[in-house]
Amino acid sequence: MATDSIYDFTVQDIKGNEKTMAEYQGQVLLIVNTASKCGLTPQFEGLQSLHKELGAKGLEVLGFPCNQFLNQDPADDKAISEFCSLNYGVDFPMFSKVDVNGPTAHPLFRFLKAEAKGLLGSEKVKWNFTKFLVSRDGKVVRRYPPTTKPEDIKADIEKLL
Repeated sequence: MATDSIYDFTVQDIKGNEKTMAEYQGQVLLIVNTASKCGLTPQFEGLQSLHKELGAKGLEVLGFPCNQFLNQDPADDKAISEFCSLNYGVDFPMFSKVDVNGPTAHPLFRFLKAEAKGLLGSEKVKWNFTKFLVSRDGKVVRRYPPTTKPEDIKADIEKLL
């Protein structure tokens, strides 16, 4: 299915409920592939801070666990959800585990990667905590590498709010 809108995609939340990305229309989105056992896992803290501080202004942080990088999120959705909540106080939306690369990549991530290419024009997600910033009108504005801390994206988010 060819699409030119992020709002055409259906995703599954971490509790197994089907959601459409259209539910987030009109909000600024920060979409992140996450992992619970990664050196970058403490970024959950920064993502939660952004969510808490800017959520009322229209930011929605969306976390998508992924186990494609050195088996760093092997648990099931329930265990991932509990880990994020207990260790980082995460209360932004988390979704069911997805693949972000290869033939089994979730269509949402295929779209994000095509819209905001990485280093040297590569579409491949290099690691956990790659972040995609989406404007209120559903346009993918920018991709941030895994090492970019959530707080370093705040100014870009505020421009879109």
